[in-house]
Amino acid sequence: MTASIDPAASIGRVTLTVRDLEGVRDFYERVVGLREMETGEGRALLGAGDTPLVELVEDLEAPPRPPRTTGLFHLALLVPDRAELARSLQRMVETRWPLAGASDHLVSEALYLGDPEGNGVEIYRDRPSEEWQRDGDELRMATLPLDLDDLLGELDGEAVAGIAVSQGTSMGHVHLNVADLTASERFYADLLGLDVTARTYPGALFLAAGGYHHHIGLNTWRGEGVPPPPPRALGLRSFELTLPSTEALADTVARLRAGEAEVDDATEGEALSRDPAAIAVRLAVASG
Repeated sequence: MTASIDPAASIGRVTLTVRDLEGVRDFYERVVGLREMETGEGRALLGAGDTPLVELVEDLEAPPRPPRTTGLFHLALLVPDRAELARSLQRMVETRWPLAGASDHLVSEALYLGDPEGNGVEIYRDRPSEEWQRDGDELRMATLPLDLDDLLGELDGEAVAGIAVSQGTSMGHVHLNVADLTASERFYADLLGLDVTARTYPGALFLAAGGYHHHIGLNTWRGEGVPPPPPRALGLRSFELTLPSTEALADTVARLRAGEAEVDDATEGEALSRDPAAIAVRLAVASG
């Protein structure tokens, strides 16, 4: 059993409980550029190419998530290059969807928006890792203004309405509202085995596998000690942490159990745990 998570670990699909399945699905297709991969009674799976990214589960009786609770801060879709990020911005312009923010984080450039039910969405592109700067053992990250006119200049007037995001798009990271950073760090770093990459933001912590800038962001910006939302509430239902093999999955599950973390009985290729903020983490072997 290793002390760290497999360096090939990454974030997979994010599953959301929604009240208006059609409206939220339309947003992820029309504004974000995902395409429906599967559909069923009260459920839709959307992705890029053959990669599933966002799963929507409809629950008409789901209570709203109260503001001061744990859960999703944002899901973050990683596009392969700057031109694709510019297409994401142009898609928002053409669909008249409001932009909530735009930042240069030094390691990446990011656009922020919200879906129709208030779930935060980041769309970003990474700078080459050789350009990332460090302060000692930590990556240097910041929140600086992003020049949107310069970004749109990548397209030379190209229209993108109706064009899907590139097949190379993935779920780069998830950023979570938690109640206690110390308890959450123990779960994600000491038990799951992710590396802490930055502590520079007040009330926040960033962790990753394999030298990435972050696969998991944690913050207490909704308040320290806040409770989980009501059972079956709207918003984050679970997120997936994918591992490259059944051996890597078994190793991670064993480490969680040794630390007395909650883990449902693991089936072949999958297990479910919950972090100290009661956020469901689905551990799965990556397909393909």
